[in-house]
Amino acid sequence: MIIRPARESELPALRSLESAAGAPFHDIGMTAVAEDEPPALGVLAASLRAGRLLVAYEEGGPGDGLAGYLMWEPVDGATHIEQVSVAPAYAHRRIGQALIDRAAADGGGRPLTLTTFRDVPWNAPYYARLGFRPLADTELTPGLRAIRAHEAELGLDRWPRLCMRREAAG
Repeated sequence: MIIRPARESELPALRSLESAAGAPFHDIGMTAVAEDEPPALGVLAASLRAGRLLVAYEEGGPGDGLAGYLMWEPVDGATHIEQVSVAPAYAHRRIGQALIDRAAADGGGRPLTLTTFRDVPWNAPYYARLGFRPLADTELTPGLRAIRAHEAELGLDRWPRLCMRREAAG
């Protein structure tokens, strides 16, 4: 597997990958999530320019080999995972884990944070297996509170959500 910074020419493919990765939400009654528009090209391009957009390719895989991507941003001294998505054809190959571990390494030893759906098997339970722990409301930083407020404005709180954190290795 190859994990590297994204290239501008890949941005449209990342949007397609995101749409495909969201499709399983249909199966659990979360149609609004499944049909949510992927990040706009401008958002992806801004992350690319900031050096906060990674892609994963698996050699010899189906199609063009684009297996996943991860977008992050600094939030209150942590590396906040804004989005991590894996193409369905590459599910169950630890690609999400590899992207997260690379973001941790690239993040300069800072802890990782993310927000996610509590009860979706490939969300909070998955991240818990990767060493993330749920944060109590009293542990939320101002930046995480702002992210959660924005998610609520978007209607994501129709399903239980939470913030999670993984401490830096070492």
